[in-house]
Amino acid sequence: MTNRLENFVEKLAITEVTPNVYNQYNYKDRAESKENAIRRNNLLVYLKMMQKLKPQVMLVGEAPGYRGCRLTGVPFTSEHLLMNNMKGLCLFGKEAGFMQASGKEKLLKEATATIIWETLLKYDVLALAWNAFPFHPHKDGKAETNRTPTKAELIIGEKALMEMIDMFHINQVVAVGNKAEQSLRKLNISACKVRHPAQGGKEQFVEGIRQIKEILL
Repeated sequence: MTNRLENFVEKLAITEVTPNVYNQYNYKDRAESKENAIRRNNLLVYLKMMQKLKPQVMLVGEAPGYRGCRLTGVPFTSEHLLMNNMKGLCLFGKEAGFMQASGKEKLLKEATATIIWETLLKYDVLALAWNAFPFHPHKDGKAETNRTPTKAELIIGEKALMEMIDMFHINQVVAVGNKAEQSLRKLNISACKVRHPAQGGKEQFVEGIRQIKEILL
């Protein structure tokens, strides 16, 4: 299984992406070669950890954000969460082998990542995190922005999404937002849908996870 996880990360690293997308695992960007190597390793550490924990649920988001997975390499995380963990969560932190890629003194936080893991903790839900499009889509010439992935980009993400579900023998998939739901439906993958916690959706997201825990888990 370890070899399969390593091959999975390697396939992400060599994936060709569309314009205005950053592949945070790639080898091509010399300016961020060291940072991307750390992101590849962070993702591998995360996947190996989840392999041991054997989650039955998978949360599928839309795409990495520029303050989150774009910097860390791990879905639904921020630098602060990845390096410091969260009280009650035995998953992240330096002691687990995660590293900061950017080298900046101040660790960035991301509201979405915080809300998601606080909610999963609250309802005791062990979930594997992934995105329908695993790379960071941004606006033209503006790397520190987020945008919705296009249909072509979501197609690029389909193979990795299917492989994640297969590798971890996922029983229940939860779509976080509309784009994730669309991708899963296109692949004929049955999934519950919850509201994305961004832009005022926190309460609906929390309630959605509570209902899923109550009904399905």
